[in-house]
Amino acid sequence: MSNSSETWIILGATSSMARAFARKVAADGANVLLCGRDMDDLAASAADCTARGAANATALKFDARDTASFAPIITQAQAESGMINCAVFVGSMPTQSEIDAAPELIEGVIKDNYTGPAAFLQMLAPEIELRGGGTVVGVGSVAGDRGRIGNYVYGSAKAGFATYLSGLRNRLTRAGGHVVTVKPGFVDTAMTWDVEGMFLVAAPEKVATDILKAVDKKRNVIYTPFFWRYIMLIIRNIPEFIFKKMSI
Repeated sequence: MSNSSETWIILGATSSMARAFARKVAADGANVLLCGRDMDDLAASAADCTARGAANATALKFDARDTASFAPIITQAQAESGMINCAVFVGSMPTQSEIDAAPELIEGVIKDNYTGPAAFLQMLAPEIELRGGGTVVGVGSVAGDRGRIGNYVYGSAKAGFATYLSGLRNRLTRAGGHVVTVKPGFVDTAMTWDVEGMFLVAAPEKVATDILKAVDKKRNVIYTPFFWRYIMLIIRNIPEFIFKKMSI
């Protein structure tokens, strides 16, 4: 479990999943760097984490679309002792119909869900290697397992991020680090509140618990809740000539 000898950088820290995760590592005494765009929200979360037992909790500006916001976070982490870990919860999900009406939205979706987080982790990787350990948690989505008519732009970004995490895992393993790829199904967050057709919706606290178990056991890829592994196994294996006629 986490402790005061560890620092957790949490990107997208205002999301429901990130908040639940931050509370759990704070209760274990970790140092927490809460990173996102809403500084008032982050400041409140930092106070909450401190009250729950965090060794320290700091709110920092992070915008996946603004690479200039990355370096100050790396610098702050470098000033901390012990292992440096990073959990990536950042993302955005306009509806496919919104993207169909305004294709220029694609660039933001790719930056928020893939290229922004990947660029940050690319900057952080040498520090993890230097310290001989550390964990990266990359939160993707089951949507990345197969392109579906309802959200294929978002899914393609998450698929790209999952492939990046696979390569980063290969790299950091050689230096004692580890990368966990997390593929949640439907989670009760602001991203899904207005989305139709939600089923088997998980609580953010359940996802956070599953993530920390995966960190402790050094799992490579997890689905959360676990049954999504089997749901997506079925979806991935539907023949294309049938799948392209389906509306799932």
